[in-house]
Amino acid sequence: MQESLTLEQKRTLFRDGYVVVRNAVPEHLVAAAKQRIEGGEGLLSKATEMTDLVNKSSVTPIVHQAMGYFDPPIAAQVGVRPVGKPGDHFNNLGYRERDMPYHAAEPHVDGSMTIRIPQEVQEGSPDEIYRRYIATGPKGDLGRSPDVIGHNMVPMFEDPGMTLGLGSFTAFVFVCLNDQSVEGRGQTALLRGAHHAVERFFRWQRDTNNHLGVEGPGWPRLDHDVPNRCGLIYLPQAVQDQFIDDDSECTPDGRRWPRPTQILMEPGDACITVYQIPHSGTRNEGVEPRQSIIFRLRNKKRQPNVLVNGITDHPDRGQRGEWLDFEKGNDPWQRSKYAMCNMWHEWDGMGDVVAEGERERVAV
Repeated sequence: MQESLTLEQKRTLFRDGYVVVRNAVPEHLVAAAKQRIEGGEGLLSKATEMTDLVNKSSVTPIVHQAMGYFDPPIAAQVGVRPVGKPGDHFNNLGYRERDMPYHAAEPHVDGSMTIRIPQEVQEGSPDEIYRRYIATGPKGDLGRSPDVIGHNMVPMFEDPGMTLGLGSFTAFVFVCLNDQSVEGRGQTALLRGAHHAVERFFRWQRDTNNHLGVEGPGWPRLDHDVPNRCGLIYLPQAVQDQFIDDDSECTPDGRRWPRPTQILMEPGDACITVYQIPHSGTRNEGVEPRQSIIFRLRNKKRQPNVLVNGITDHPDRGQRGEWLDFEKGNDPWQRSKYAMCNMWHEWDGMGDVVAEGERERVAV
């Protein structure tokens, strides 16, 4: 059983922002998780059959060695994506799902509030559309406030001062339970190498006014130049532009989109990524529901006294946006901003590889 990343795997993680570890999870754990999903009983996200995929597999020693210690997950995102055809509904970007290229991928950085996108073309000024949109979350009309949460339970802002528009953690782990070795089977798609661009963008936001994430410099929340006039800007245009060229596919309005890489895996494989990597699920055009179990892990050194449950993408707040108590002198928002702008700070076993990679990048 592999218990650490090889040197080449670490170099891949640095360069691409992710690495696939083959057969990281034993067959019997995969089979147990599949059986529990297909049985459909109880709360699947907290089932031990899901959390065992990390807690009782080689994923734990591998991530311990590469990243550092983390709370053993007590919950997981059960990513079952049914087989489907191109849809006519508006997606989170404000386009008809059938019109999106790359199997309807919507690359984004995790930790962003998502309120259900209106399915009618919106009328009014941009300000009117914005205020109407944020008033339709689970808590109703609170105005522009850090107490607003999305239907994904993520706060609109992490901090009281509304200077942090994203939740964050350290690493993703995607565990594959069924055949995803062919594109178009609903698997995760990643924007290879874009973690470097995202980190640079966060640093630019920090240096501009220390407002990071959505509604910070260069990252408005909504795009009004889309078919429904109310699409989420899941990824800043300044980052997208670095991955668009003449071969990039377009939506019907002529807009080009970055081409993500679909991660091809087989049952038992695990994909480990840094938080900053833009990612997306894709439309499943295969023959069976896609089954991926997703974990979000955070190095314990950021907040040693806070339990991270394995599913949350905003661990500086409660799962449903509750405010947490932090000891005097512990500013969680600044710690998270630092980690967002210094993505390898929490990867304790990557130091030599990161130093090597940075030297090579400077030389180029």
